[in-house]
Amino acid sequence: MTELFAYTDGACSGNPGPGGWGVLMIARDGGAVVRERSLSGGEALTTNNRMELMAAISALEALARPSEITVVTDSAYVKNGITEWMAGWKRRGWRTAGGPPVKNVDLWQRLDAAQARHRVDWRWIKGHAGHAENERADELARAGMAPFKRPGAA
Repeated sequence: MTELFAYTDGACSGNPGPGGWGVLMIARDGGAVVRERSLSGGEALTTNNRMELMAAISALEALARPSEITVVTDSAYVKNGITEWMAGWKRRGWRTAGGPPVKNVDLWQRLDAAQARHRVDWRWIKGHAGHAENERADELARAGMAPFKRPGAA
């Protein structure tokens, strides 16, 4: 049986600043990679959290038909937001438990709609810890950010 994975990451140079997102999509059959697809993009002025969200959104929106997928992220913000906090936000009209509006609500709503078509297993992994697929997603995020960075900027 083929299993589908999306390894997602976001990057930002300054926060806010130029940012990028990356997705490494892998289909495995019995552990062997049978297909791979890379996605990336970026914005001139954004935040790291927005880019982490865009990576997850882009992974789910890229699927042509409803699918069963494991989304692997190094963002506790994305993982906790989608699996723990979102139901409460929605009940409270997209407000946090303390009352203020949810930050990045436009992207949270887009992620909610994107995941509704699929059966998603959300997993968190530690970033920059030598996980090969996460490192590749990070490279894609940095590539997505590159066109928006000033020459010579770190």
